[in-house]
Amino acid sequence: MLPGKWLTILFGMALAIACGGQASAQATIKVAYTDPLSGPFAQVGDANQKQMQYIIDHINSKGGALGKKFELVPFDNKSQPSDALIALKSATDQNMPFIMQCSGSNIAAALIEAVEKHNERNPDNRIIYLNCGAVATELTNEKCSFWHFRFDLHVGMKAEVMVRALPKDVTKVYLINQDYLFGQSVQRDVKAFLAKLRPDVQIVGDELIPLGKIKDFSPYVTKIKASGAQALLTGNWGPDMNLLIKAGIDTGADLSYYTFYAHLAGGPTAIGAGGDNRVLAVMSFSENVAPAIGNAEAEAFTRGFRDKHKFDFSAAGFRTIFEYLQAAVNKAGAVDAGKIAAAMEDLKIKDFLGFDTTMRKDDHQIITEYFVGTFKKGVKYDAEGTGLGWAPTATILAKDVDQPNTCKMKRPGAA
Repeated sequence: MLPGKWLTILFGMALAIACGGQASAQATIKVAYTDPLSGPFAQVGDANQKQMQYIIDHINSKGGALGKKFELVPFDNKSQPSDALIALKSATDQNMPFIMQCSGSNIAAALIEAVEKHNERNPDNRIIYLNCGAVATELTNEKCSFWHFRFDLHVGMKAEVMVRALPKDVTKVYLINQDYLFGQSVQRDVKAFLAKLRPDVQIVGDELIPLGKIKDFSPYVTKIKASGAQALLTGNWGPDMNLLIKAGIDTGADLSYYTFYAHLAGGPTAIGAGGDNRVLAVMSFSENVAPAIGNAEAEAFTRGFRDKHKFDFSAAGFRTIFEYLQAAVNKAGAVDAGKIAAAMEDLKIKDFLGFDTTMRKDDHQIITEYFVGTFKKGVKYDAEGTGLGWAPTATILAKDVDQPNTCKMKRPGAA
């Protein structure tokens, strides 16, 4: 048996280590980030991470929140819900107050359910899920949660913007989407808004494809050309979008392409010069927005990212997320998930472009401006060195993207 003196020393050392570890954990406000960082969609996750870090460095240079700096902690989920849940477990084991995820509405649905269960069982170690791009409409409707905040427009809102962007002379369209929760949501909502707003438009083709499995889209392009479609409407992202549009352009298909994600990293390179004035994207931002509205400060911010990286800054929404976090943490006065979630409800801020945004209390869906961009020559900032860039061709204010919701949110402590 150890003498009492040595027991006292060992106990003191253990206590010091434990306290030191706790102090270290509290020194920064950690945000777990889980997205594909390997596999076919790794380019998306890597681009997101680089843009988030650039934004966090900016926010931290402005004082962070409560005198603490934000810290991004990445976890590779390989586009699998099971790996995202492992990331969540690791984040909660380390008492992180936030987990952020952007890609995959099937993953988002799993996280919402898991975060709900964890927070109910662990009231002293709760976590907030920050959704930066998983946009299936139902996630802030029937699947809504007090602990889930979405910082991108949902599919229904984007679908309405896309349909309104169709020219009057386009009367035949082809739909291709990925066969999982998000793609099915795009398919459903685009059809609904076509029926409501453009009953003159005929859907001459409608397909769901396996996520991330197709390497050659030329057979699909052959069917699209044979259908007589004038425009292809797609929610595809990552390689499923890049390869689809590249196949259409390479085979000389006489099509316009209406997308949600053609502007993201890799898209412009895949499209190339053949996409001039033929590809449109429903987007939260492009680098040509700031000069178009005369916002020199926002332009300088995005140019700073371009100077550091070989791709364009497209993630204005990510900066909005961290500005909301900064405001909500300061308002809450503590790094406490329950207090921060309450502080974020109905919070209103101007984003870095100067537009009004609101985190709607009813469903935790952000209401913010959106743009339609056309890929073309002659813009101030080209994309990925292609000589073409995204020219903002329409601006839709927050009040004009607002749609009703069906959320029946259960708040902590409610019966």
